[in-house]
Amino acid sequence: MSATGPRPRWLKAAAGLPMMRTDAQHPSLLQFLFSPPAEHPFARPRLFARRAIALQPSAIPGVAAHLKIMIVTDAWRPQVNGVVRTLEVLGEELRALGHDVRFATPEGRITVGLPTYPEIRLALFAGAALEKEMRDFAPDAVHIATEGPLGMAARRLCIRHGIDFSTSFHTRFAEYVAARFPLFPAELVWRWLRWFHGPASAMMVATESLKREMAAKGFTNIRLWSRGVDVDQFHPVGGASLPDQKPLWLYVGRVAVEKNIEAFLDLDLPGTKIVVGDGPDRAVLAARYPAARFLGALSGEALVRAYSASTVFVFPSRTDTFGLVLLEALACGLTVAAYPVPGPLDVLGDAPVAALDEDLGRACRTALAIANAGVANPRAFALERSWRACTVQFLRNIVVEPDQV
Repeated sequence: MSATGPRPRWLKAAAGLPMMRTDAQHPSLLQFLFSPPAEHPFARPRLFARRAIALQPSAIPGVAAHLKIMIVTDAWRPQVNGVVRTLEVLGEELRALGHDVRFATPEGRITVGLPTYPEIRLALFAGAALEKEMRDFAPDAVHIATEGPLGMAARRLCIRHGIDFSTSFHTRFAEYVAARFPLFPAELVWRWLRWFHGPASAMMVATESLKREMAAKGFTNIRLWSRGVDVDQFHPVGGASLPDQKPLWLYVGRVAVEKNIEAFLDLDLPGTKIVVGDGPDRAVLAARYPAARFLGALSGEALVRAYSASTVFVFPSRTDTFGLVLLEALACGLTVAAYPVPGPLDVLGDAPVAALDEDLGRACRTALAIANAGVANPRAFALERSWRACTVQFLRNIVVEPDQV
């Protein structure tokens, strides 16, 4: 199979990426923010040889068989969030399809806590070790999932050695930074993000509305990579209960300022508000709202039982790019209350299993009425959104190293 003749997009790499300027290997903050560096014309030697044996198509149309895929992520266990869960399930599904997956994560590296959010660990001085991992594994495809120090190191290695790569956009960093550091201009963050994702052969986003938004902000090579739910793990549990006054209004996710949890906790609702999750704001919010129950981070069967015991799932975030917990709650039989913003709109649309309203309290009361009527079927909605379909979508987006000429 020739690397220069006609070929399916999913089987071969896109055209080689130009290289970055030498002074951009370690660009200054001013370069990042005000004049993103031009590309360097000189490639370093390859880290590993190209495949000598041509890849063959798999049983799934448009997907190559038996790929070696390296996924680089700064977000990893023990963090509990949608990004980590998405990547964990992606790895499981890719392996189930016969692919060899290697994760490069902060585990086993020197790390430091993210300022204002110490639960998130950032890897330091990871470049040399990551280069060895990449050389030893010789991946057919490299995907950079996050824009942290590991993602930066992987991006630098790929550009330096002429390796094509894909990226994904999981977190609205501009809004995240603005929420924690109000004096820092959001546009400077967007400029840096365009610089980071610019050389990628594909930048994956979770929803159509986010795809349109990112295109309007100047991002290119945008591909859709949706999210799914494990309906075997997340399901209604008969008899599940919590020792609190009903109805039970449930929030699941990070307990942090960007999640807008106070908009939920401030509502005048009957029953009990339940918060599942951990984060930098948990202690402050627990003290400020003593009537709410803060259960901490839950996983596995304990999380499924918390979903199943609740009455309505409340999603107060205005900045999430998707909201994986929405599908988990639906799979456990809960109706949903949320704002009509990207994320909930993309996942739920006008489905009768949810209430989307700019008045979050009204959305909650409507969702409760839907739940009490017993007509809607949230689980049936979730059953149509599987992880396998999302994994195939990912495979069709990644760029694969060409065979040896």
